Amino acid sequence: MQGLLLILGLAALLWFWHDSLKARERTLGVSRLSCQRLQAQLLDDTVALSRLRLCRTPEGTVALCRRYRFDFTLDGVNRRSGRVDLQGQRIVEVLLDIDQDDGWQ
Repeated sequence: MQGLLLILGLAALLWFWHDSLKARERTLGVSRLSCQRLQAQLLDDTVALSRLRLCRTPEGTVALCRRYRFDFTLDGVNRRSGRVDLQGQRIVEVLLDIDQDDGWQ
């Protein structure tokens, strides 16, 4: 019985690790695309997980909700923040710190 629980625990851990890698790659891709559209530079070419929780999707199922943060620059000098929220593997929101004074929308 303990062996079965150990195998199930390891399988759950491997699933979580694989799911997290897929979510991170998806987030990195949308972050790069968002920066390209703004003609901005994605700094450090990376995203960082800042929040992980269980949430309910619009369909009523339970999913892992993740929030990733990243930094970018519009002018090569000033660092700005962005974030991407996911429900499972679905991207639900991308927010970028852009001032209206910059002429960006």
